[in-house]
Amino acid sequence: MILVALRGLLGRKLRSVLTAFAIVLGVATVSGTYVLTDSISNAFDNIFTGVYRGTDAVVSGKSAFDVSSEHGVQVPGFDESLLPKVRGLPDVAAAIGGVAGEAQLVGSNGKVIRFGGAPNLGFSVDPTQPRFNSLTLAKGSWPHAGEFVVDSSTAGKKHLEIGDLLRVQAQGSAIPLRISGLVKFGAVASIGGATLAGFDLPTAQALFHKAGKLDQIRAASKPGISKAALLAQIRSILPPGTQVRSGTTQAEKDSADTTSFLGFLQKFLLAFGGVALFVGAFVIANSLSITIAQRTREFATLRTLGASRRQVLRSVLVESTVIGVLASVTGLFLGLALAKGLFALFEAIGFTLPNSGLLLKPRTIVVALLVGILVTIVASLRPALRATRVPPIAAVREGASLPPGRFARYRGIGSASLALLGFAALVFGLFAPGLSTGQILLFMGLGALLVFFGVALFASHLVTPLAGAIGAPGAKLGGAPGVLARENAQRNPQRTGSTAAALMIGLALVTLVAMLAQGIRSSFFNAVDKLWATDYAVSAQNNYSPIPISVEKPLHGVSGVRAIVGVRAGEAKYFGKRHGLTAVGPGASEVFRLDWKQGSQTTLDSLGQSGAFVDKDFAKNHHLSVGSSVRLLVPSGSQPTFRIQGIFDPPTGGSPFAPLTIGTSAFDRFFSQPEDLFIFVTMRGGETAANAGKLDRALGAFPNAKVQDRQTFKDNQASGLNQVLNVLYVLLALSVIVSLFGIVNTLVLTVFERTRELGMLRAVGMTRRQVRRMIRYESVITALIGAAIGIALGIVLAVLLIARVDFIVLAWPVGSLVVFAIAALVVGLIAAIFPARRAARLNVLEALQYE
Repeated sequence: MILVALRGLLGRKLRSVLTAFAIVLGVATVSGTYVLTDSISNAFDNIFTGVYRGTDAVVSGKSAFDVSSEHGVQVPGFDESLLPKVRGLPDVAAAIGGVAGEAQLVGSNGKVIRFGGAPNLGFSVDPTQPRFNSLTLAKGSWPHAGEFVVDSSTAGKKHLEIGDLLRVQAQGSAIPLRISGLVKFGAVASIGGATLAGFDLPTAQALFHKAGKLDQIRAASKPGISKAALLAQIRSILPPGTQVRSGTTQAEKDSADTTSFLGFLQKFLLAFGGVALFVGAFVIANSLSITIAQRTREFATLRTLGASRRQVLRSVLVESTVIGVLASVTGLFLGLALAKGLFALFEAIGFTLPNSGLLLKPRTIVVALLVGILVTIVASLRPALRATRVPPIAAVREGASLPPGRFARYRGIGSASLALLGFAALVFGLFAPGLSTGQILLFMGLGALLVFFGVALFASHLVTPLAGAIGAPGAKLGGAPGVLARENAQRNPQRTGSTAAALMIGLALVTLVAMLAQGIRSSFFNAVDKLWATDYAVSAQNNYSPIPISVEKPLHGVSGVRAIVGVRAGEAKYFGKRHGLTAVGPGASEVFRLDWKQGSQTTLDSLGQSGAFVDKDFAKNHHLSVGSSVRLLVPSGSQPTFRIQGIFDPPTGGSPFAPLTIGTSAFDRFFSQPEDLFIFVTMRGGETAANAGKLDRALGAFPNAKVQDRQTFKDNQASGLNQVLNVLYVLLALSVIVSLFGIVNTLVLTVFERTRELGMLRAVGMTRRQVRRMIRYESVITALIGAAIGIALGIVLAVLLIARVDFIVLAWPVGSLVVFAIAALVVGLIAAIFPARRAARLNVLEALQYE
């Protein structure tokens, strides 16, 4: 039977290839995800290892609690007088001190040199201690006062040469420095889109406003000294507010945020691989069901010749296993190309990632092959079991068909119950009180799976009315081909429904994403409109990085300014947890329009050294009211107490404020290097070209800052969401492509099935053009059925999620929904190209005698 199965596959090469392609794409996504994240992780490991090359111990500032990079909070530095003390220790062979921060290089066009959202890194270098240096001098010399070195990649992209004079902006206004050399970082092929700028220590300290301070001291031990002994000796001289770790431990600590991000990215991308495989399972099950139905007499003959039901089952499973193995192997290596494509995709949206070459781990091979083969075998089980029910008598009957299963009559009730159970699980996960995050995700995932299975199985009961409605225009305008196409779609509702279900899943997810994105966008725009009582906002060029508070200074000199308010952003620990912390200064009442539940607009201007305000939900959760006291723990270790002076109700789309907001004078006292998330400016005369021009000129010394009016601010802040949305659409397109091949496969198989019928139609006068049109109409009807069910299901799922999430409003992306419907129509037309041409080329005489 194994030989029979293999010969059967070779005899149906086209059908086997089309069936396998669904698994190829799913496995490629899984394989590509692992290759991508493993490659990025390896590159980051090389970067962090390179940073601490030759380092046995690292002295750094100590924060009172673990701070995240999310709010741009910096760990306090320490006095540089510690460096000679470390160098003087008996077990220390050498030590260097350094500072680092963001350093924006300004091109000859006056704009910041930036590659997408990659960081612009600046740091001090000490060429007198090459054992610690992770940079290699490729050309020129190391920097002295008034000079800097830049990475060769940036220099090549922007045509920078040694001797060029560039402005560099860090914590203060941009200052001119000359390029003394070009450098490369370790052995990493690419550091992503990051720009690297190295300065001598005094220049770096001046740029980053860290005069007399250090961020780190790196030390190497003398031969024969253990790391433990070195760490103990250094620890004995450390002042308060500092700590020492081994170089390895410090590299792991620095890479913690990156490791966490890569874990999220891997799960995120694998989810889309799972979607593609899920859709592929429907395609395989449908394709095998059709081929088994078409091979009824073949299986009956085998049964007549003595084959048992178990042997027939084994034969079909062997076919599916071979398809699964070949498709999985193909998908595994296609994943390498997909990983390259994902690198290019992220770079295209401004998210350039470091790369030290593609890495294919054994785990990737095992997981990809195992997943692909198992999905294929599981998807083939039901068709295989149906094949065993073919009675031997069918071998001698013309037009014999598979007998229905014992539970076929319960299909409608069962599938509807499955879908309802899925919706119940979703609702429970979203709205049941007291569930943990893991439980919520579990019920949501299980509910979504049951909903898709239930709706896909129930789709056959929707085919007849939907095909009648969708096919009506074609029947009216397309004549006989249109009528026949509609009837063909309705002839086997289960087959049409299964084919449409594959497309339905992809379009449901695309619709869900579009609905959520539109809701987030509308919520944010409405929130800005409600809060905005100012004229202009100043932010970083990339829209999200903090900017130095020194940017505020030149704005105060602009004529016509009524109020300038920076919104500081940081972190503190209060009520036992780490929370965001924001700050505003006097004049905020002319910038923001808040809905006060307690307090008033004057609260914004009178926070001083000890006042604060909170949002309504935070106040409710922690039983706060006006007059309540809140004690903070800030990174430096200070524990100031603030008194609540107001409580406001933020709009649905959120606000620029953290749960707790204090005055800028207090914030600047407790944070070593405060920065603004935004600066808002209110002008006499409001938004005018003249006012915008004056503000732009005032910021000439700060090229990383930009002025925006309200609409520009909203568009710029939403641009990040648009980029994420585009990535999601590209990833979800994989499942749509899989479903496209499902439609192609179904049409090709039905052309085989209806060979004699097509020959008869040609014999009675149907032209080749009409045959092609009939197949195209049928394909479009199938695709639009999938679109109708998928878009409707996506809307229902989005409404449930939006009802649960407080900061999203229900908004309708009408344009996107129309585009999705048109895209489904295009998918139907593309899918019909090959089957239609094949049907039109049938030889009439051969078709009439085909069996």
